[in-house]
Parts: sequence; structure tokens; C-alpha cells
Amino acid sequence: MTAPRKRRVVLLGSTGSIGCSTLEVARRLPDRIEIVGLAARGNIEKLAEQVRATGVREVAIHDASKEAALRALLPPGTNVRTGPEGLAGLATMAGADIVLVAIVGTAGLQPALAAIEAGRDLAVASKEILVMAGEVITTAAARHGVKLLPVDSEHNAIFQCLEGHRGGPDEISRLILTASGGPFRQWPAADLAKVTPAQALRHPTWDMGPKITIDSATLFNKGLEMIEARWLFGIGMDRIAVLVHPQSIVHSMVEFRDGSVLAQLSRTDMCFPIQYALTWPDRVAGGLASPDFAALGRLDFEEPRDGVFPALGLARRAGLTGGTLPAVFNAANEVAVEAFRAGKLSFPGIWRCVESAMDAHTVLPSASLETVIAADVWARTTARSFCETAATAGELP
Repeated sequence: MTAPRKRRVVLLGSTGSIGCSTLEVARRLPDRIEIVGLAARGNIEKLAEQVRATGVREVAIHDASKEAALRALLPPGTNVRTGPEGLAGLATMAGADIVLVAIVGTAGLQPALAAIEAGRDLAVASKEILVMAGEVITTAAARHGVKLLPVDSEHNAIFQCLEGHRGGPDEISRLILTASGGPFRQWPAADLAKVTPAQALRHPTWDMGPKITIDSATLFNKGLEMIEARWLFGIGMDRIAVLVHPQSIVHSMVEFRDGSVLAQLSRTDMCFPIQYALTWPDRVAGGLASPDFAALGRLDFEEPRDGVFPALGLARRAGLTGGTLPAVFNAANEVAVEAFRAGKLSFPGIWRCVESAMDAHTVLPSASLETVIAADVWARTTARSFCETAATAGELP
């Protein structure tokens, strides 16, 4: 019997929820996964704890001002890189097989591209990479023969459903992304103006970070995933649909041209897609339990209320228009969520902020990372101005 293949993994964003789940997967599968590099934005205490637990000797911290404090917490002999250049250096380090990018925001863009150009496979957990720079990333991946492996549960599900289907995009009628619907999926539209950040952070099925949890409540999370799917699978936005599935057991589906539908099902645990992305193309026993269908009893599906939750329509517009508009869509949403969490914008104000920025933007081709980043900066400035004006006008819960 041949020895199992081990993947040497650089993990960018190790202290977030995806990063912690990745380390749990690696702990369960030491013969399959070896963590060789860790990077975080600024949580040096947790990063140092992870270094001690894994024995990693290569780390990076995005916040360069914390370098000295981090070094004081690390074992002797640990190599520390800092800033954007440090993240890129870690992503291209010798001996790594795959880079898992779980950094929220634009900070993951440059290290992701650097990893691709160094010939490393990329496990994509950060939506911004493909939403903002899908053309740049997929073109570079094709040029360097690099595999893009989705970590999002929805895209990982589609990736699994498409394996073995040689007909390509022409074989597919639709990609169907499932959404929990968030905590307000049945609320009357008039009541959404009263939503508080505390209420929006109570996700009914998933345990995620605050940004993604609020995006799930507004359905912006699903909008971002629609654009991401367009680049991952080469499918037009007109063939990407969303279906609300409150139990979050069916993680997504593929409808083929013969009328057949394949779905991927598992419990609500991000360890499932992370494990598959890092052990692909193998299926490995990692101590994860299957769904108990008898206990579940039923699986429900319903159409999203697009008129009440406009994020999906805005996402479709951004994806169909292309160019720099998806970057504006993403950046304006980040600013609006931040303002909502700070009590400076109402829940419906998040949608209005994003739409306002999209309406004001002059779309350019997104063929370079510099163009994408410039659009991101413009959108953040424009969205902050909207939030300030909204706050002055009483746009609050």
C-alpha cells in the first residue's frame, strides 16, 4: 500500500474562524496535512498560541507595528515576516504545496496572486479574491497551471457535484446556491428598519465571524457567492440561482441539462469543505459525522424574497456588468456593515449604501490588480460619505 499524500499548507488568516477550523482539520489528519506557515492580521496572542501548538517556524503578521510584541511571544528560531510583503513572502515560501487564503478584505489579494505566480495551488476561503479580481486571478491560475480549490461550503459543494462531468459548462443548466435565509427571512419588510446589530449576529445555523454573519442576514453573503461562482466555474450570472434552505444541510446543487440535479449534503461544520479542499482528490475519514436524516425529518426550500432583500439583485447587476463594479459592490458593503455594527446606519441602509455607490461608479475593465484596488479605495470613500450623510439624516434604527 502506498503512503497517503501529505499536503504542506500555508494558512493565511489563521486566527479567524476558518483558520481555526483548518488547524482542527490538520490536527485530525497529521498524515495528510502539515501546516508549514501561519499568518494573521493582528491577533498576536492567538497566533503565538497556534505556533506553539503546531511547531510552525514560518509566520507573518499583517500589522507590522506588532512585530516586536509577536517575537517576544514566539519560540526561538521562528522566522517572522511583516506587512503585505511578509504575507506574499509566506505565500511563496519554498516547500509549500497549497496556500489557503482566509483573510477577510483586500489584504488577501496580493498574497493570493503571488502564490499563483509561484505555482502554488490556492484554496480560496476569502470571497474578496474572486469577487474583486476574478478575471485577474483566474487568468493567472490558468497561465501557471494552478488549481483553485473552493473552501466556501457552497462552492465546495458545487465543486464536488461537478467532479466527473466532462461536458463542461454546456452540460449545466444552473448552479443553485443554498442560503439559510438568515434570522430575518420571514420578517415583514417594515420591521427590518428596527433590526439591531445584536439581532443580526444571531445566525440560526452557522457559527461564523461577525462580518459574514451580518452578510448572511442581508443576503449579501449569497450575492458575493454568486459572483465568486461565476469565476470559479465559468458559468454566466444568468445561470446562477439562489434557493433558501433553512436547515443548511444541502450546501448547494447543480442542475444538468437532462433535468437531473446533484446535491452535496453534510452537517453545518466548515471542517467538511476545508478537509475536502486540502485532501482533494481523495476522500479521507477525518472524524466528521454524517447527517442524521431521521432526526432531521424534513428539508425545506423556498425562493428568496428579492424585493425585501435586494442584495441578490445588486449582485447580479454587478456580476453581469463586470469590470470594476463587483469590487465596488464588495467594498461598499464592507463599509456599510461596519457602519451598521457601529450603530451609524440602519439595517436597510446597508443595501441603500451599496446601491448608491454602484450607481455613482464609472465602470472600468478589471484586467489589473491596480485597477481593482483603485476601485476598492474609491468605493470605500464614497460609501463612508453615504453613511455620514445617512447618519446626519437620521438613517438609524
